[in-house]
Amino acid sequence: MEPAVISADRLSRTFGAFRAVDDVTFDVRRGEVFGFLGSNGAGKSTTIRMLCGLLRPTAGRASVAGIDVASRPDEVKHRIGYMSQRFSLYELLTVDENINFYAGLYGLRGEALQRRRRFALDIGGLVGHEKDLTRDLAGGWRQRLALGCALLHEPPIVFLDEPTGGVDPVSRREFWRLIDDVSRTGTTVLVTTHYLDEAERCDRVAIMHAGRLAALGTPGELKTAFLDRPILEVRSTSPVAVMTWLDAWPPVEKTSLFGTTVHAVLRGRDVTPAQVESALENAGLPVSSAATVVPSLEDVFLDVVDRVESGSAA
Repeated sequence: MEPAVISADRLSRTFGAFRAVDDVTFDVRRGEVFGFLGSNGAGKSTTIRMLCGLLRPTAGRASVAGIDVASRPDEVKHRIGYMSQRFSLYELLTVDENINFYAGLYGLRGEALQRRRRFALDIGGLVGHEKDLTRDLAGGWRQRLALGCALLHEPPIVFLDEPTGGVDPVSRREFWRLIDDVSRTGTTVLVTTHYLDEAERCDRVAIMHAGRLAALGTPGELKTAFLDRPILEVRSTSPVAVMTWLDAWPPVEKTSLFGTTVHAVLRGRDVTPAQVESALENAGLPVSSAATVVPSLEDVFLDVVDRVESGSAA
């Protein structure tokens, strides 16, 4: 098997008494789109900053492109592309000036600079906008320009830290099309997100919670947690009352509210949707329908968080 291009072994980082990243271990393969999924404060950005050589680990080890991030951080920085949550651009510079600035940092000159400048303009959809100030660009354009700047020097590994935060859905979809294109060239992409639909597009997903790696696998593998615990989607005009009643019903392990519907995780397969619907109706609760649904990553995420907080997961 090809060696991992990103490797973390019991990686930890503390700030005083606060443990932001706690004993995290994982590997990422070449060409993989690897997602970090978690809520704000889960430790995703701190982990990325350590892997990029921007923050020294408190404990554990990590390597990127075979380089130790603690002892040789400057070498790591030359092998990667990095896009932070805030687009990594200088807003008072024009599109061209931002491209030229990053090209200078990466040592691009002559024909190489012109070729990669055309690349950045093309993926950003910014041909004809070279003299526009970056601050005047729409969010989606700034986002794509930032990705183009991060890829100017054709790094084998790129880190994207919540790159689509605050961007409209159409721009998010277009950005992920670019990520897919980049990964097909063999570039490894590690991306943090709190959008579940984005996590579904990753080859593998690591769910982080409270600084710990709570689950890791492909989206399909993560959903196997529900193989023997069916999820019922119950539709009702009184979803809160239905959820409260189901929480107290022994066949139900737990419930969560998805908009105006209730997802109920059953303890086993010996109860049918029809029996659930009948039980609710006998309790005087209105039910439009009850049906088994395919688990979503949102179901997985909520399940993982519940297990971590109850102490039943490592």
